[in-house]
Amino acid sequence: MAKIKVQYEFPMHCLSEILYEYMATAEGLSEWFADEVVEKGDDFYFSWGGSEPERATLIRYKPEGFVRFRWEEDEGTKNFFEMSINIDEITEDLSLNIIDFCDEDDEEENRIYWENLIENLRIKLGAG
Repeated sequence: MAKIKVQYEFPMHCLSEILYEYMATAEGLSEWFADEVVEKGDDFYFSWGGSEPERATLIRYKPEGFVRFRWEEDEGTKNFFEMSINIDEITEDLSLNIIDFCDEDDEEENRIYWENLIENLRIKLGAG
């Protein structure tokens, strides 16, 4: 079954440079996204609770702008997950935008998953 594209926007209260480090480095991602993250070139290995690492490849990025990963299981598809920093031109409010793909039946579960991840990130950033 084809996955559907979902998008989320989370207001953040921090500097974009700091947020990008939490999005684009193994050290930053291991603070909030997974229990352990190992970076080998463009491949990132994510582990949760001592499980076998899952590989995601960094397929696109723009420094201090966005990162786009593709999970190993999604190779050969257009599926990916992307985290991008958006700064409002007028208010200068910063938000973290997420694009992800999930099964149609899992849309609510996916939204809650990302909300919990972003709450963890805000705690780490002191940007609650």
